[in-house]
Amino acid sequence: MLGNLPAAYFSGLKVDVLNEQQAVVSLQQKWFNKNPFNSIYFAVLSMAAEMSTGLLSMGHIYKRTPAISMLVTKIEGSFTKKATGKILFTCNDGDAVNKLIEHATLSGEAVSITCHSTGRNEQDEIIAEFYITWSFKARSK
Repeated sequence: MLGNLPAAYFSGLKVDVLNEQQAVVSLQQKWFNKNPFNSIYFAVLSMAAEMSTGLLSMGHIYKRTPAISMLVTKIEGSFTKKATGKILFTCNDGDAVNKLIEHATLSGEAVSITCHSTGRNEQDEIIAEFYITWSFKARSK
């Protein structure tokens, strides 16, 4: 992660679960990722949420022919509780992402999907929810 996503590495993001259906990214509150209110900075929370959705997407486009490009086109977040301690961001949209990428591969059209990532604290309380819209398009040969 250090080479490709240094900000994620230094912020303490870790991939806990990654399979075809689900991605879970964790982060622990530290001096480096906190804000003046002694909670995790919103941008770090956003990065973890985006990573949980992006990992699923990257897994489904890996070594596809033709190659598929992907891009975040929109991000929305809501925060319901102070983010302290260990936080887990979970996205369970792998099947929907895969179906959409199949469509993009076959049609050549640009397609979009909004993935949902939920952040929970150690007490399993929701602290934040994010909706991240990804665009996919098959690259020309």
